[in-house]
Amino acid sequence: MINDALAGLTVSEHSDNVAIRYCGKLFAAHGARVIQATPPSRTGVGYGGAASEAFASWLDHGKHRHSAPDAASTDLVISGQPTSGALSHALHLTLTWFDPHGPYRDWHGSDALIQALSGVAFAVGPVAGPPLLPRGHAPQLIGGATGFIAALAGLVGRGNGWRGKHIEVDVLSANLCFMESQVATLALGTDKALRRGINRFSTYPGGIYPAADGWIGVTALTPAQWTAFCDMIGLPELGRTPRYQVLTNRLADSAVLEPQLSDALARRPAAYWLEEGQRCRIPMAPVPDLAEVVRTPHWMERGSFAPVGGMPEAIGPAMPFHFHQFSAEQTRLRSPPAASTLPLQGISVLDLSMGWAGPLAARHFADLGADVLKVESCGYFDWWRGWDGDMNADPPPYETRPSFLMVNRNKRGITLDFKTEDGRTLLRRLAAQSDVLIENHAPGVLDRLGVGAAALAEANPGLIALSMGAFGARGPWRGFRAYGSTVEQASGLPFVSGRAKDAPTMQHVAYGDPVAGVYGAMACLIALYAGRRQRVSTWIDLGQVECLFQLGADAIIAQSLCAEPLPREGSAHPASLLRICIPAAGQDEWLAVSIETEQQLQALSLFLDVTAADQIELALEDWCTVRYAQDAARALQSAGVPAAIVRPAHALPDDPQLSAAGFWHWLERPFIGRHLVPAAPYRLDGVAPPFARPAPTLGQHNQDVLGERLGVDAAEFERLEHEGVIGTRAAARGD
Repeated sequence: MINDALAGLTVSEHSDNVAIRYCGKLFAAHGARVIQATPPSRTGVGYGGAASEAFASWLDHGKHRHSAPDAASTDLVISGQPTSGALSHALHLTLTWFDPHGPYRDWHGSDALIQALSGVAFAVGPVAGPPLLPRGHAPQLIGGATGFIAALAGLVGRGNGWRGKHIEVDVLSANLCFMESQVATLALGTDKALRRGINRFSTYPGGIYPAADGWIGVTALTPAQWTAFCDMIGLPELGRTPRYQVLTNRLADSAVLEPQLSDALARRPAAYWLEEGQRCRIPMAPVPDLAEVVRTPHWMERGSFAPVGGMPEAIGPAMPFHFHQFSAEQTRLRSPPAASTLPLQGISVLDLSMGWAGPLAARHFADLGADVLKVESCGYFDWWRGWDGDMNADPPPYETRPSFLMVNRNKRGITLDFKTEDGRTLLRRLAAQSDVLIENHAPGVLDRLGVGAAALAEANPGLIALSMGAFGARGPWRGFRAYGSTVEQASGLPFVSGRAKDAPTMQHVAYGDPVAGVYGAMACLIALYAGRRQRVSTWIDLGQVECLFQLGADAIIAQSLCAEPLPREGSAHPASLLRICIPAAGQDEWLAVSIETEQQLQALSLFLDVTAADQIELALEDWCTVRYAQDAARALQSAGVPAAIVRPAHALPDDPQLSAAGFWHWLERPFIGRHLVPAAPYRLDGVAPPFARPAPTLGQHNQDVLGERLGVDAAEFERLEHEGVIGTRAAARGD
């Protein structure tokens, strides 16, 4: 199943851009026959020269080259614009830079401009600016992966009674997964997104520090983690200072705390801090460079990297998930509904995950029509509801966190105490009725209770169970604790972007979380599609760090062909003719310009009326200084020059493209009332999936679900409530 899960599918790929080629790669890597109708470029991607050829080989390995694919056998067409005619029976995926329903529909796109427009770039760089544009093709890879999710869900749906014909995905909307949590939070207050400096985000400490022999990643968020961290580095008085038990106070005083933390960490090697930190249950990470990461024993044991097809001297990332099959039955999944309005209608998902990564993976299923049941307990509810505040307050703090509400919409929610036999029994019964189970608990937690993903998959024929450990469920680092920041620190990506004089530079407060969510949904859909042929119990071991290797593929491949470390040059990129971020009129306003071709450079030269190449950048800066960034971007785009405003997170709800495309919506919910949520990043036959319901309150659907799916009667329900197996209010933890 690992290599042929999508065998029998024929995909026609019509474009030369990275997003579409990567979407096609994902189909080819799992057994589909992918036919490239457009000859792919081997020089217009990656880092240039041999590195570009190797990255192109990585993108296109396993595909077939034909100008006219067999129309009768084509199941899916991937293109940059709608197609018709002989392939009208196939499902069509249109993958573009921008949603065609907004004013940016005809703009030139690039990875740098998507980073600018999505809110990611604004927060990276020195406080006074300029923001630093991250390198690489990550935005297009996320766009291609999101297109894969929507398209494969559509193909699954065609076997379940869904009659859709056309799916639209745009790269900008797909990449808003990185910022939607921050936008949802900022929308309910008056705070604004800030650029706090290199590796400084809204958490503290949560960055990369010099060790005696390299670098170490640290994320200590909770009071317990902060106290343990300070004890470990020999600063116990800081850990017990009442003011610093509150994260926001630590962040406010970071200029005072930073020298003390840095000096302490610089006294010992990174390996010591890694092992000691993890022993103390503090999320700490190795920070390897791009050459070191591929030689790391943990990743070598997991087979995370492999020679690039067609250029074996180059090394690139393998798929970030591993399938393990158990029992199989020659029977189909439960009977689908007679007619489906959404592709995954009739599919049942059990969401045991917490935080961002797992819930986002499950949200893709919910948005596409699956019945997603979020399972928490009153004592150990999803930590993204919050871990601080007065739990007896009115409203309770665990019902008011916008980040939780954003990632759990369209789901139903129940509570079960897994520490009780009743709770475990009910969970097993629910799993027996489910098609997919998703969990990202700390490694071993559910296994010790007998309800881990692998155990449930082995016991229940047909169940697809996903485990989403930061470092995966196998290998010497499998038990390491992590947040999304830890995942980025360990991925090698901090050595891709930033300036030479800076520490390895992170791009996001929790970059690993949304990326792992995308790949988690992808892995489950691959197994679900394969399950149409036979019911196979499948456990999926996904490593969140491995997911980030995909986004850094071009840099990892380039480094494997180069003896010296890849240089870091701020916003510049070796394959770009001009890639800069310059100040515009107004407070902290910036314009990103990304020139990738000679034609675009000539257009800029004509626009500025400058003939000398060495004067173009200075002339552009002078021209932009007296103009607002949005006006400057619009004028340059009209002249054929790729440019965009560097948008801060708090301004994203007012972005004219996103507003016109209807990306943001306001929902009503108990305890918090009106709150902002994003739309799904795809349209099905021209319509975005509906908002069926806001995120569930704690235990909101206990009675409906337990009665409807398990036949629990009123007397049994009352007993379960009385004994604390279920409930709707937070309970004291039993540690």
